Formats: sequence, C-alpha cells, structure tokens
Amino acid sequence: QVQLVESGGGLVQAGGSLRLSCAASLRTFSRYTMGWFRQAPGKEREFVATISRGGHSTSYANPVKGRFTISRDDAKNTVYLQMNSLKLEDTGVYYCAASGRVVAVAGTSRSADYDHWGQGTQVTVSS
Repeated sequence: QVQLVESGGGLVQAGGSLRLSCAASLRTFSRYTMGWFRQAPGKEREFVATISRGGHSTSYANPVKGRFTISRDDAKNTVYLQMNSLKLEDTGVYYCAASGRVVAVAGTSRSADYDHWGQGTQVTVSS
C-alpha cells in the first residue's frame, strides 16, 4: 500500500512563511522523484516544484522561483516545501506526488509522470 500524507498547511499572512511536509510509505523512497503541485479555487492543478531521486536536481515553476524551496530527507521518507514571502495567489490546496518513472529521474513538472498522489493540504494566504 502506497500512501502520501501532506501536513503543515494553514492560514498565513502575506509575506509570511510556511513549511509543508509529505510523509511517504514508499519502500524505496530514495528512488522516487518527488513533486509538489497546487490547485487554486476554480483552477486546474499546476506544477510547483520537483526534486530528483538523490536530491541533486530541483526545478520550480516561475511564480515561485526564489521564494519556495523543495527538499527531501530520505532517512525519514519525507519531502518538504519551504514557502517564503507568500503571496495571496499562493492560496490553494497543495499536493505532493511521487514518480518512479525513468523519464522523471531528474525531476518532472508533468503531472502525468507522477504515479502516486497525496490528498492535499490547504494553504491560505491572507492580506
């Protein structure tokens, strides 16, 4: 049974920070590329960040570059998303995802490349 569980969401004022965590039950967590996606109300799910297996490579969506940092702790089977300088438009449900596909070995922004998804955690940025 594969399970991804997000936590750390909540209400934060604009300019503030929040750290999301995603705990994975994957037996071979270190061999999975991990990603974060988000979905704002009334909009499609969009890519946020990805980190390769091994953690040597990361990529970010343009709106979050310089503000968000993705990281992983393979000993804890956990991936993190540190969010700084939060903006109102960052509001949404944040999902973590895992990909064991070779094509995603260095990280991927394509939702179709991910095999496992968490149920999401709400992030609300207020003014």
